[in-house]
Amino acid sequence: MATVMHTDAPAEAAAHHHPEHHHPEHHYLNHEKTIWSWLSTVDHKRIGIMYAISVAIFFLIAGVLALLVRMELLGPGETIMGPDAYNQVFTLHAVMMVFLFIIPAVPGFLGNFALPIQIGAKDVAFPRLNLASWYIFMAGAALAVIAIGVGQVDTGWTFYTPYSSDGSNSVFFVTLAVFVAGFASIFTGINFIVTIHKMRAPGMTWNRLPLFVWALYATSIVQVLATPVIGITMVLLFLEKFLGIGIFDPALGGDPILFQHFFWFYSHPAVYIMILPAFGIISELVTVFSRQNIQGYTFIALSSVAIAFLGFLVWGHHMFVSGQSAVSSIIFSLITYLIGIPTGIKVLNWVSTMYKGSVWLQTPMLYALSFLFLFTIGGLTGVMVGVLAVDVHLHDTYFIVAHFHYVMMGGTVIALLGGFHYWWPKITGKMYNETLGKIAAILIFIGFNITFFTQFVLGSRGMPRRYYDYLPEFTALHQISTVGSWILALGLFMVLFYMIHSMFRGKKAPANPWGAATLEWTHCTSPPDPHNFHHTPIVTHGPYDYHALEHLYEGDGVGDGATVEAAPGQKH
Repeated sequence: MATVMHTDAPAEAAAHHHPEHHHPEHHYLNHEKTIWSWLSTVDHKRIGIMYAISVAIFFLIAGVLALLVRMELLGPGETIMGPDAYNQVFTLHAVMMVFLFIIPAVPGFLGNFALPIQIGAKDVAFPRLNLASWYIFMAGAALAVIAIGVGQVDTGWTFYTPYSSDGSNSVFFVTLAVFVAGFASIFTGINFIVTIHKMRAPGMTWNRLPLFVWALYATSIVQVLATPVIGITMVLLFLEKFLGIGIFDPALGGDPILFQHFFWFYSHPAVYIMILPAFGIISELVTVFSRQNIQGYTFIALSSVAIAFLGFLVWGHHMFVSGQSAVSSIIFSLITYLIGIPTGIKVLNWVSTMYKGSVWLQTPMLYALSFLFLFTIGGLTGVMVGVLAVDVHLHDTYFIVAHFHYVMMGGTVIALLGGFHYWWPKITGKMYNETLGKIAAILIFIGFNITFFTQFVLGSRGMPRRYYDYLPEFTALHQISTVGSWILALGLFMVLFYMIHSMFRGKKAPANPWGAATLEWTHCTSPPDPHNFHHTPIVTHGPYDYHALEHLYEGDGVGDGATVEAAPGQKH
Protein backbone atom coordinates (compact mmCIF):
# COMPACT_ATOMS: atom_id res chain seq x y z
CA MET A 1 0.00 0.00 0.00
CA ALA A 2 1.62 3.26 -1.12
CA THR A 3 0.68 6.03 1.26
CA VAL A 4 2.89 8.84 2.50
CA MET A 5 3.84 8.15 6.10
CA HIS A 6 3.73 10.78 8.81
CA THR A 7 7.20 11.77 9.85
CA ASP A 8 6.88 9.83 13.10
CA ALA A 9 5.93 6.58 11.35
CA PRO A 10 7.95 3.53 12.45
CA ALA A 11 10.75 2.55 10.13
CA GLU A 12 9.42 -0.99 9.63
CA ALA A 13 6.12 0.38 8.41
CA ALA A 14 7.95 2.64 6.00
CA ALA A 15 9.93 -0.28 4.66
CA HIS A 16 6.80 -2.36 4.35
CA HIS A 17 4.80 0.32 2.56
CA HIS A 18 7.40 1.42 0.07
CA PRO A 19 7.37 0.24 -3.53
CA GLU A 20 11.13 0.54 -3.91
CA HIS A 21 11.80 -2.93 -2.61
CA HIS A 22 10.28 -4.76 -5.53
CA HIS A 23 11.19 -3.84 -9.08
CA PRO A 24 8.03 -4.98 -10.83
CA GLU A 25 8.57 -6.84 -14.05
CA HIS A 26 5.20 -5.48 -15.13
CA HIS A 27 5.33 -1.76 -15.93
CA TYR A 28 3.97 0.76 -18.43
CA LEU A 29 6.64 0.00 -21.06
CA ASN A 30 6.10 -3.74 -21.28
CA HIS A 31 2.52 -4.48 -20.23
CA GLU A 32 1.48 -4.33 -23.91
CA LYS A 33 4.09 -4.58 -26.60
CA THR A 34 2.37 -4.15 -29.99
CA ILE A 35 2.82 -1.01 -32.10
CA TRP A 36 -0.97 -0.60 -32.08
CA SER A 37 -1.03 -0.61 -28.26
CA TRP A 38 1.27 2.44 -28.42
CA LEU A 39 -0.61 4.24 -31.20
CA SER A 40 -3.96 3.77 -29.43
CA THR A 41 -2.77 4.23 -25.84
CA VAL A 42 -4.42 6.65 -23.44
CA ASP A 43 -1.64 6.26 -20.84
CA HIS A 44 -0.13 9.73 -20.26
CA LYS A 45 3.36 8.20 -19.84
CA ARG A 46 3.28 6.49 -23.23
CA ILE A 47 1.89 9.64 -24.89
CA GLY A 48 4.78 11.55 -23.29
CA ILE A 49 7.23 9.05 -24.82
CA MET A 50 5.60 9.44 -28.26
CA TYR A 51 5.94 13.22 -27.96
CA ALA A 52 9.57 12.74 -26.91
CA ILE A 53 10.41 10.64 -29.98
CA SER A 54 8.60 13.07 -32.33
CA VAL A 55 10.22 16.25 -30.99
CA ALA A 56 13.64 14.54 -30.86
CA ILE A 57 13.39 13.78 -34.59
CA PHE A 58 12.44 17.40 -35.36
CA PHE A 59 15.25 18.64 -33.11
CA LEU A 60 17.73 16.45 -35.00
CA ILE A 61 16.59 17.66 -38.44
CA ALA A 62 16.43 21.32 -37.37
CA GLY A 63 19.86 20.98 -35.75
CA VAL A 64 21.40 19.60 -38.95
CA LEU A 65 19.87 22.55 -40.85
CA ALA A 66 21.44 24.93 -38.30
CA LEU A 67 24.83 23.32 -38.99
CA LEU A 68 24.27 23.91 -42.73
CA VAL A 69 23.49 27.59 -42.04
CA ARG A 70 26.72 27.91 -40.03
CA MET A 71 28.68 26.09 -42.78
CA GLU A 72 27.42 28.59 -45.36
CA LEU A 73 28.61 31.45 -43.12
CA LEU A 74 32.09 29.98 -42.74
CA GLY A 75 33.38 32.52 -45.27
CA PRO A 76 32.09 35.46 -47.32
CA GLY A 77 30.46 34.65 -50.66
CA GLU A 78 28.88 31.35 -51.58
CA THR A 79 30.26 28.42 -49.54
CA ILE A 80 27.83 25.50 -49.89
CA MET A 81 24.54 27.05 -51.11
CA GLY A 82 23.09 30.03 -52.93
CA PRO A 83 21.02 32.85 -51.40
CA ASP A 84 17.61 31.29 -52.13
CA ALA A 85 18.59 27.92 -50.69
CA TYR A 86 20.05 29.72 -47.65
CA ASN A 87 16.73 31.53 -47.01
CA GLN A 88 14.82 28.26 -47.24
CA VAL A 89 17.23 26.40 -44.94
CA PHE A 90 17.18 28.98 -42.15
CA THR A 91 13.36 29.32 -42.45
CA LEU A 92 12.94 25.56 -42.16
CA HIS A 93 15.40 25.47 -39.22
CA ALA A 94 13.46 28.18 -37.39
CA VAL A 95 9.94 26.87 -38.13
CA MET A 96 10.84 23.35 -36.98
CA MET A 97 12.75 24.49 -33.89
CA VAL A 98 10.02 26.89 -32.72
CA PHE A 99 6.73 25.25 -33.68
CA LEU A 100 7.66 21.56 -33.78
CA PHE A 101 10.30 21.33 -31.07
CA ILE A 102 10.58 24.03 -28.39
CA ILE A 103 6.86 24.84 -27.91
CA PRO A 104 5.67 21.19 -27.55
CA ALA A 105 8.85 19.64 -26.08
CA VAL A 106 8.61 20.22 -22.32
CA PRO A 107 4.80 20.16 -21.86
CA GLY A 108 4.29 17.35 -24.38
CA PHE A 109 7.12 15.11 -23.16
CA LEU A 110 8.10 15.79 -19.54
CA GLY A 111 4.80 17.48 -18.65
CA ASN A 112 2.75 14.57 -19.88
CA PHE A 113 5.02 12.06 -18.22
CA ALA A 114 5.60 13.65 -14.82
CA LEU A 115 2.66 15.95 -14.05
CA PRO A 116 0.00 13.33 -13.17
CA ILE A 117 2.47 11.29 -11.06
CA GLN A 118 3.71 14.42 -9.28
CA ILE A 119 0.20 15.28 -8.09
CA GLY A 120 -0.67 11.66 -7.22
CA ALA A 121 -3.12 11.12 -10.11
CA LYS A 122 -3.59 7.92 -12.14
CA ASP A 123 -3.75 9.86 -15.44
CA VAL A 124 -4.63 13.26 -16.90
CA ALA A 125 -8.25 14.43 -16.77
CA PHE A 126 -8.99 13.73 -20.47
CA PRO A 127 -6.81 10.81 -21.65
CA ARG A 128 -8.41 10.59 -25.13
CA LEU A 129 -7.99 14.32 -25.70
CA ASN A 130 -4.34 13.82 -24.72
CA LEU A 131 -3.87 11.19 -27.42
CA ALA A 132 -5.75 13.40 -29.91
CA SER A 133 -3.32 16.25 -29.17
CA TRP A 134 -0.38 14.06 -30.27
CA TYR A 135 -2.14 13.04 -33.50
CA ILE A 136 -3.04 16.66 -34.26
CA PHE A 137 0.55 17.72 -33.57
CA MET A 138 1.81 15.02 -35.96
CA ALA A 139 -0.73 16.10 -38.60
CA GLY A 140 0.53 19.69 -38.36
CA ALA A 141 4.12 18.47 -38.58
CA ALA A 142 3.33 16.34 -41.65
CA LEU A 143 1.69 19.34 -43.35
CA ALA A 144 4.75 21.50 -42.65
CA VAL A 145 7.18 18.89 -43.97
CA ILE A 146 5.11 18.32 -47.16
CA ALA A 147 4.83 22.08 -47.80
CA ILE A 148 8.56 22.58 -47.42
CA GLY A 149 9.35 19.54 -49.57
CA VAL A 150 7.05 20.68 -52.36
CA GLY A 151 7.69 24.42 -52.51
CA GLN A 152 10.02 27.19 -51.49
CA VAL A 153 9.32 28.64 -48.05
CA ASP A 154 11.73 31.51 -47.46
CA THR A 155 9.81 33.94 -45.26
CA GLY A 156 11.59 33.27 -41.95
CA TRP A 157 9.61 31.73 -39.07
CA THR A 158 7.64 34.96 -38.54
CA PHE A 159 5.77 34.76 -41.90
CA TYR A 160 5.73 38.56 -42.15
CA THR A 161 3.50 40.08 -44.81
CA PRO A 162 4.08 40.94 -47.65
CA TYR A 163 6.59 38.04 -47.93
CA SER A 164 3.97 35.49 -46.93
CA SER A 165 0.99 37.00 -48.78
CA ASP A 166 2.92 37.42 -52.06
CA GLY A 167 4.87 34.17 -51.69
CA SER A 168 4.20 30.75 -53.16
CA ASN A 169 1.24 28.64 -52.04
CA SER A 170 3.57 26.39 -50.05
CA VAL A 171 3.84 29.24 -47.51
CA PHE A 172 0.11 28.72 -46.90
CA PHE A 173 0.57 25.07 -46.17
CA VAL A 174 3.18 25.97 -43.56
CA THR A 175 0.86 28.55 -41.99
CA LEU A 176 -1.93 25.94 -42.08
CA ALA A 177 0.46 23.52 -40.36
CA VAL A 178 1.07 26.09 -37.58
CA PHE A 179 -2.71 26.52 -37.29
CA VAL A 180 -3.25 22.75 -36.93
CA ALA A 181 -0.33 22.20 -34.51
CA GLY A 182 -1.75 25.04 -32.39
CA PHE A 183 -4.76 22.87 -31.50
CA ALA A 184 -2.42 20.28 -29.96
CA SER A 185 -1.05 23.04 -27.74
CA ILE A 186 -4.57 24.17 -26.71
CA PHE A 187 -5.70 20.59 -25.92
CA THR A 188 -2.61 19.95 -23.78
CA GLY A 189 -3.18 23.22 -21.92
CA ILE A 190 -6.86 22.47 -21.18
CA ASN A 191 -5.95 18.97 -20.04
CA PHE A 192 -3.27 20.16 -17.62
CA ILE A 193 -5.44 22.93 -16.11
CA VAL A 194 -8.31 20.53 -15.38
CA THR A 195 -5.94 17.80 -14.13
CA ILE A 196 -4.23 20.17 -11.68
CA HIS A 197 -7.57 21.53 -10.41
CA LYS A 198 -9.45 18.26 -10.13
CA MET A 199 -7.10 15.27 -9.87
CA ARG A 200 -4.74 16.10 -6.99
CA ALA A 201 -4.21 13.36 -4.40
CA PRO A 202 -5.71 13.82 -0.89
CA GLY A 203 -3.57 16.31 1.05
CA MET A 204 -1.99 17.78 -2.14
CA THR A 205 -2.93 21.41 -1.45
CA TRP A 206 -1.94 24.25 -3.80
CA ASN A 207 1.04 25.08 -1.57
CA ARG A 208 2.26 21.47 -1.71
CA LEU A 209 2.35 21.30 -5.51
CA PRO A 210 5.81 20.68 -6.96
CA LEU A 211 7.11 23.83 -8.68
CA PHE A 212 7.28 21.99 -12.01
CA VAL A 213 3.49 21.61 -11.77
CA TRP A 214 3.08 25.33 -10.98
CA ALA A 215 5.18 26.19 -14.04
CA LEU A 216 3.09 23.90 -16.27
CA TYR A 217 -0.08 25.45 -14.85
CA ALA A 218 1.07 28.97 -15.83
CA THR A 219 2.19 27.63 -19.24
CA SER A 220 -1.21 26.01 -19.83
CA ILE A 221 -3.02 29.29 -19.20
CA VAL A 222 -0.84 30.97 -21.84
CA GLN A 223 -1.36 28.08 -24.29
CA VAL A 224 -5.14 28.26 -23.98
CA LEU A 225 -5.37 32.07 -24.20
CA ALA A 226 -2.63 32.93 -26.73
CA THR A 227 -2.66 30.08 -29.25
CA PRO A 228 -6.09 30.94 -30.78
CA VAL A 229 -4.65 34.33 -31.81
CA ILE A 230 -2.02 32.78 -34.10
CA GLY A 231 -4.69 30.42 -35.46
CA ILE A 232 -7.01 33.33 -36.37
CA THR A 233 -4.07 35.27 -37.89
CA MET A 234 -3.24 32.33 -40.18
CA VAL A 235 -6.93 32.08 -41.19
CA LEU A 236 -6.96 35.82 -42.04
CA LEU A 237 -3.83 35.37 -44.18
CA PHE A 238 -5.60 32.53 -45.95
CA LEU A 239 -8.80 34.58 -46.56
CA GLU A 240 -6.80 37.47 -47.99
CA LYS A 241 -4.85 35.26 -50.37
CA PHE A 242 -7.75 33.22 -51.73
CA LEU A 243 -10.77 35.54 -51.40
CA GLY A 244 -9.03 38.87 -51.97
CA ILE A 245 -10.26 40.37 -48.68
CA GLY A 246 -8.04 43.33 -47.73
CA ILE A 247 -6.59 42.66 -44.28
CA PHE A 248 -2.80 42.93 -44.56
CA ASP A 249 -2.30 43.98 -48.20
CA PRO A 250 -2.20 47.81 -48.70
CA ALA A 251 -3.32 47.39 -52.34
CA LEU A 252 -6.59 45.96 -51.00
CA GLY A 253 -6.88 48.52 -48.21
CA GLY A 254 -5.14 46.37 -45.57
CA ASP A 255 -2.21 47.07 -43.23
CA PRO A 256 0.93 44.88 -43.16
CA ILE A 257 1.80 46.18 -39.67
CA LEU A 258 -1.47 44.67 -38.39
CA PHE A 259 0.01 41.22 -39.13
CA GLN A 260 2.99 42.03 -36.90
CA HIS A 261 0.66 43.03 -34.04
CA PHE A 262 -1.33 39.80 -34.36
CA PHE A 263 1.76 37.66 -34.76
CA TRP A 264 3.62 39.06 -31.76
CA PHE A 265 0.50 39.13 -29.59
CA TYR A 266 0.75 35.34 -29.84
CA SER A 267 4.48 34.92 -30.25
CA HIS A 268 5.64 36.90 -27.27
CA PRO A 269 3.48 34.86 -24.85
CA ALA A 270 4.71 31.82 -26.85
CA VAL A 271 8.24 32.64 -25.66
CA TYR A 272 6.87 32.02 -22.15
CA ILE A 273 5.21 28.78 -23.31
CA MET A 274 8.79 27.79 -24.14
CA ILE A 275 10.59 29.10 -21.04
CA LEU A 276 8.10 28.70 -18.14
CA PRO A 277 8.24 24.87 -18.06
CA ALA A 278 12.03 25.20 -18.15
CA PHE A 279 11.87 27.32 -14.97
CA GLY A 280 9.84 24.52 -13.38
CA ILE A 281 12.47 21.91 -14.25
CA ILE A 282 15.25 24.08 -12.81
CA SER A 283 13.27 24.53 -9.56
CA GLU A 284 13.12 20.72 -9.21
CA LEU A 285 16.81 20.19 -10.02
CA VAL A 286 18.16 22.94 -7.77
CA THR A 287 16.29 21.73 -4.68
CA VAL A 288 16.99 17.99 -5.19
CA PHE A 289 20.70 18.41 -5.93
CA SER A 290 21.19 20.96 -3.13
CA ARG A 291 19.42 18.70 -0.59
CA GLN A 292 17.60 21.79 0.57
CA ASN A 293 13.98 22.90 0.78
CA ILE A 294 13.50 25.56 -1.90
CA GLN A 295 13.85 29.17 -0.73
CA GLY A 296 10.77 31.33 -1.39
CA TYR A 297 8.43 28.58 -2.62
CA THR A 298 5.40 30.91 -2.83
CA PHE A 299 7.35 33.60 -4.67
CA ILE A 300 8.65 31.13 -7.26
CA ALA A 301 5.17 29.64 -7.77
CA LEU A 302 3.40 32.99 -8.13
CA SER A 303 6.17 34.54 -10.25
CA SER A 304 5.33 31.91 -12.92
CA VAL A 305 1.75 33.20 -12.97
CA ALA A 306 3.00 36.84 -13.02
CA ILE A 307 5.26 36.10 -16.02
CA ALA A 308 2.32 34.45 -17.83
CA PHE A 309 0.20 37.58 -17.22
CA LEU A 310 2.87 40.16 -18.13
CA GLY A 311 3.82 38.17 -21.24
CA PHE A 312 0.57 39.31 -22.87
CA LEU A 313 1.39 43.00 -22.43
CA VAL A 314 4.77 43.39 -24.13
CA TRP A 315 4.31 42.28 -27.74
CA GLY A 316 4.98 45.82 -29.06
CA HIS A 317 8.65 45.69 -28.04
CA HIS A 318 9.25 43.62 -31.19
CA MET A 319 8.03 46.60 -33.22
CA PHE A 320 10.01 49.60 -31.96
CA VAL A 321 11.22 50.33 -35.51
CA SER A 322 7.93 49.61 -37.31
CA GLY A 323 6.57 53.14 -36.91
CA GLN A 324 4.31 52.77 -33.86
CA SER A 325 3.69 55.91 -31.78
CA ALA A 326 6.37 57.08 -29.33
CA VAL A 327 3.93 56.72 -26.41
CA SER A 328 3.19 53.06 -27.27
CA SER A 329 6.90 52.33 -27.54
CA ILE A 330 7.61 53.90 -24.14
CA ILE A 331 4.81 51.91 -22.48
CA PHE A 332 5.93 48.63 -24.08
CA SER A 333 9.52 49.37 -23.05
CA LEU A 334 8.45 49.98 -19.44
CA ILE A 335 6.43 46.75 -19.19
CA THR A 336 9.38 44.87 -20.69
CA TYR A 337 11.50 45.97 -17.70
CA LEU A 338 8.76 44.73 -15.34
CA ILE A 339 9.03 41.17 -16.66
CA GLY A 340 12.59 41.13 -15.34
CA ILE A 341 11.25 41.27 -11.77
CA PRO A 342 9.46 37.87 -11.49
CA THR A 343 12.30 36.28 -13.47
CA GLY A 344 14.87 37.81 -11.12
CA ILE A 345 12.89 36.48 -8.13
CA LYS A 346 13.32 32.95 -9.46
CA VAL A 347 17.06 33.28 -10.09
CA LEU A 348 17.61 34.82 -6.64
CA ASN A 349 15.72 32.00 -4.92
CA TRP A 350 17.52 29.27 -6.87
CA VAL A 351 20.91 30.74 -5.97
CA SER A 352 20.01 31.12 -2.27
CA THR A 353 18.72 27.50 -2.23
CA MET A 354 22.13 26.34 -3.43
CA TYR A 355 23.92 28.68 -1.01
CA LYS A 356 22.29 26.98 2.00
CA GLY A 357 22.40 23.43 0.64
CA SER A 358 25.04 20.77 0.06
CA VAL A 359 25.37 20.79 -3.72
CA TRP A 360 25.76 17.43 -5.49
CA LEU A 361 27.25 17.89 -8.96
CA GLN A 362 25.51 15.18 -10.96
CA THR A 363 24.74 15.65 -14.67
CA PRO A 364 21.25 17.19 -14.16
CA MET A 365 22.73 19.73 -11.74
CA LEU A 366 25.43 20.68 -14.28
CA TYR A 367 22.62 21.54 -16.71
CA ALA A 368 20.87 23.55 -13.97
CA LEU A 369 24.07 25.55 -13.34
CA SER A 370 24.56 26.04 -17.11
CA PHE A 371 20.98 27.28 -17.30
CA LEU A 372 21.53 29.85 -14.54
CA PHE A 373 24.57 31.25 -16.33
CA LEU A 374 23.19 31.20 -19.91
CA PHE A 375 19.63 32.25 -19.16
CA THR A 376 20.82 35.20 -17.06
CA ILE A 377 22.81 36.45 -20.07
CA GLY A 378 19.73 35.91 -22.27
CA GLY A 379 17.49 37.76 -19.85
CA LEU A 380 19.81 40.71 -19.30
CA THR A 381 20.38 41.22 -23.03
CA GLY A 382 16.57 41.11 -23.36
CA VAL A 383 16.32 44.05 -20.96
CA MET A 384 19.03 45.80 -23.00
CA VAL A 385 17.09 45.54 -26.25
CA GLY A 386 13.99 46.63 -24.36
CA VAL A 387 15.67 50.04 -24.13
CA LEU A 388 14.36 52.08 -27.08
CA ALA A 389 17.63 53.76 -28.02
CA VAL A 390 19.58 50.48 -27.85
CA ASP A 391 16.98 48.53 -29.82
CA VAL A 392 16.95 50.98 -32.72
CA HIS A 393 20.70 50.38 -33.06
CA LEU A 394 20.63 46.58 -32.58
CA HIS A 395 17.32 45.68 -34.25
CA ASP A 396 17.66 42.93 -36.87
CA THR A 397 21.34 42.38 -36.17
CA TYR A 398 23.08 39.24 -34.92
CA PHE A 399 22.74 40.64 -31.38
CA ILE A 400 19.05 39.67 -31.52
CA VAL A 401 19.94 36.20 -32.86
CA ALA A 402 22.34 35.71 -29.94
CA HIS A 403 19.80 37.00 -27.37
CA PHE A 404 17.09 34.71 -28.76
CA HIS A 405 19.34 31.65 -28.65
CA TYR A 406 20.59 32.39 -25.12
CA VAL A 407 16.96 32.42 -23.96
CA MET A 408 15.62 29.57 -26.08
CA MET A 409 18.56 27.20 -26.30
CA GLY A 410 20.55 28.38 -23.25
CA GLY A 411 17.26 28.43 -21.34
CA THR A 412 14.69 25.96 -22.61
CA VAL A 413 16.88 23.34 -24.30
CA ILE A 414 19.47 23.23 -21.49
CA ALA A 415 16.67 22.86 -18.91
CA LEU A 416 15.03 20.17 -21.07
CA LEU A 417 18.33 18.25 -21.13
CA GLY A 418 18.58 18.60 -17.34
CA GLY A 419 15.03 17.33 -16.85
CA PHE A 420 15.62 14.55 -19.40
CA HIS A 421 18.61 13.27 -17.41
CA TYR A 422 16.80 13.72 -14.07
CA TRP A 423 13.68 11.73 -15.06
CA TRP A 424 15.49 9.26 -17.35
CA PRO A 425 15.83 6.56 -14.61
CA LYS A 426 12.10 6.96 -13.89
CA ILE A 427 11.11 6.83 -17.57
CA THR A 428 13.26 3.85 -18.62
CA GLY A 429 14.28 2.15 -15.34
CA LYS A 430 17.93 2.43 -16.46
CA MET A 431 20.86 4.64 -15.39
CA TYR A 432 22.98 6.42 -18.02
CA ASN A 433 26.77 6.73 -17.85
CA GLU A 434 27.40 9.59 -15.42
CA THR A 435 30.93 10.35 -16.66
CA LEU A 436 29.84 10.65 -20.29
CA GLY A 437 26.89 12.74 -19.09
CA LYS A 438 29.20 15.25 -17.41
CA ILE A 439 31.56 15.43 -20.41
CA ALA A 440 28.63 16.06 -22.77
CA ALA A 441 27.18 18.75 -20.48
CA ILE A 442 30.53 20.58 -20.43
CA LEU A 443 30.95 20.26 -24.23
CA ILE A 444 27.44 21.65 -24.81
CA PHE A 445 28.15 24.58 -22.47
CA ILE A 446 31.47 25.43 -24.15
CA GLY A 447 30.18 24.92 -27.70
CA PHE A 448 27.08 26.99 -27.04
CA ASN A 449 29.02 29.97 -25.69
CA ILE A 450 31.57 29.91 -28.53
CA THR A 451 28.72 29.77 -31.07
CA PHE A 452 26.46 32.48 -29.73
CA PHE A 453 28.59 34.83 -27.61
CA THR A 454 30.55 35.76 -30.75
CA GLN A 455 27.19 36.69 -32.31
CA PHE A 456 26.65 39.37 -29.64
CA VAL A 457 29.94 40.91 -30.79
CA LEU A 458 28.99 40.53 -34.47
CA GLY A 459 25.64 42.22 -33.88
CA SER A 460 27.06 45.11 -31.90
CA ARG A 461 29.50 45.70 -34.79
CA GLY A 462 26.60 45.89 -37.25
CA MET A 463 26.32 42.42 -38.83
CA PRO A 464 22.67 42.14 -39.99
CA ARG A 465 20.85 38.87 -39.34
CA ARG A 466 19.39 36.60 -42.05
CA TYR A 467 22.11 37.63 -44.54
CA TYR A 468 23.68 34.94 -46.64
CA ASP A 469 26.80 37.02 -47.37
CA TYR A 470 28.81 39.54 -45.31
CA LEU A 471 31.73 41.96 -45.38
CA PRO A 472 35.24 40.47 -45.05
CA GLU A 473 35.85 42.07 -41.61
CA PHE A 474 33.22 39.78 -40.05
CA THR A 475 34.94 36.60 -41.30
CA ALA A 476 36.96 35.69 -38.18
CA LEU A 477 33.98 35.95 -35.80
CA HIS A 478 31.74 33.92 -38.13
CA GLN A 479 34.41 31.23 -38.30
CA ILE A 480 34.70 31.06 -34.49
CA SER A 481 30.90 30.80 -34.27
CA THR A 482 30.82 27.96 -36.81
CA VAL A 483 33.53 25.99 -34.97
CA GLY A 484 31.49 26.46 -31.77
CA SER A 485 28.47 24.91 -33.50
CA TRP A 486 30.51 21.77 -34.21
CA ILE A 487 31.49 21.43 -30.51
CA LEU A 488 27.85 21.94 -29.53
CA ALA A 489 26.73 19.27 -32.02
CA LEU A 490 29.36 16.85 -30.69
CA GLY A 491 28.00 17.26 -27.14
CA LEU A 492 24.39 16.71 -28.28
CA PHE A 493 25.29 13.60 -30.32
CA MET A 494 27.10 12.24 -27.25
CA VAL A 495 23.87 12.58 -25.26
CA LEU A 496 21.99 10.69 -27.98
CA PHE A 497 24.63 7.96 -28.00
CA TYR A 498 24.87 7.24 -24.27
CA MET A 499 21.11 7.51 -23.69
CA ILE A 500 20.39 4.89 -26.38
CA HIS A 501 23.27 2.79 -25.02
CA SER A 502 21.84 2.96 -21.49
CA MET A 503 18.46 1.61 -22.65
CA PHE A 504 20.12 -1.66 -23.68
CA ARG A 505 23.22 -1.85 -21.49
CA GLY A 506 22.49 0.58 -18.64
CA LYS A 507 22.51 -0.35 -14.96
CA LYS A 508 19.08 -0.98 -13.47
CA ALA A 509 17.89 2.24 -11.83
CA PRO A 510 16.89 2.30 -8.17
CA ALA A 511 13.41 3.66 -7.51
CA ASN A 512 14.83 6.94 -6.17
CA PRO A 513 18.43 7.42 -7.37
CA TRP A 514 18.51 11.13 -6.48
CA GLY A 515 16.86 10.90 -3.07
CA ALA A 516 14.09 13.28 -4.18
CA ALA A 517 10.96 13.88 -2.09
CA THR A 518 8.26 14.32 -4.77
CA LEU A 519 5.68 11.57 -5.32
CA GLU A 520 7.05 10.22 -8.61
CA TRP A 521 10.24 9.21 -6.76
CA THR A 522 8.90 8.20 -3.33
CA HIS A 523 5.72 6.34 -4.29
CA CYS A 524 6.27 4.98 -7.72
CA THR A 525 8.46 2.19 -9.08
CA SER A 526 11.01 2.80 -11.87
CA PRO A 527 9.61 2.49 -14.52
CA PRO A 528 6.11 3.24 -13.15
CA ASP A 529 3.19 0.85 -13.02
CA PRO A 530 0.69 1.29 -15.93
CA HIS A 531 -1.64 3.06 -13.47
CA ASN A 532 1.19 4.91 -11.62
CA PHE A 533 0.16 3.91 -8.07
CA HIS A 534 -1.37 0.77 -6.56
CA HIS A 535 -3.26 3.00 -4.13
CA THR A 536 -3.81 6.74 -4.17
CA PRO A 537 -1.03 8.34 -2.09
CA ILE A 538 -2.00 10.56 0.84
CA VAL A 539 0.22 13.64 1.01
CA THR A 540 1.29 14.88 4.44
CA HIS A 541 4.19 17.21 3.68
CA GLY A 542 5.61 19.54 1.02
CA PRO A 543 7.37 18.34 -2.14
CA TYR A 544 10.83 19.38 -0.91
CA ASP A 545 10.65 18.28 2.73
CA TYR A 546 13.75 16.08 2.88
CA HIS A 547 13.60 15.71 6.68
CA ALA A 548 10.28 13.87 6.37
CA LEU A 549 11.81 11.73 3.63
CA GLU A 550 14.88 10.80 5.68
CA HIS A 551 12.71 9.78 8.61
CA LEU A 552 10.66 7.65 6.27
CA TYR A 553 13.74 5.84 4.98
CA GLU A 554 15.42 5.33 8.38
CA GLY A 555 16.51 1.78 8.96
CA ASP A 556 14.92 0.30 5.83
CA GLY A 557 18.19 -0.26 3.99
CA VAL A 558 17.72 2.72 1.73
CA GLY A 559 20.61 4.87 2.87
CA ASP A 560 23.25 2.20 2.24
CA GLY A 561 22.73 2.23 -1.53
CA ALA A 562 20.27 -0.65 -1.59
CA THR A 563 17.67 1.42 -3.34
CA VAL A 564 18.78 5.04 -3.13
CA GLU A 565 22.32 5.95 -4.00
CA ALA A 566 23.04 8.56 -1.33
CA ALA A 567 24.97 11.53 -2.58
CA PRO A 568 28.49 11.93 -1.24
CA GLY A 569 28.62 14.83 1.18
CA GLN A 570 24.86 15.08 1.45
CA LYS A 571 23.37 16.20 4.72
CA HIS A 572 21.55 13.24 6.18
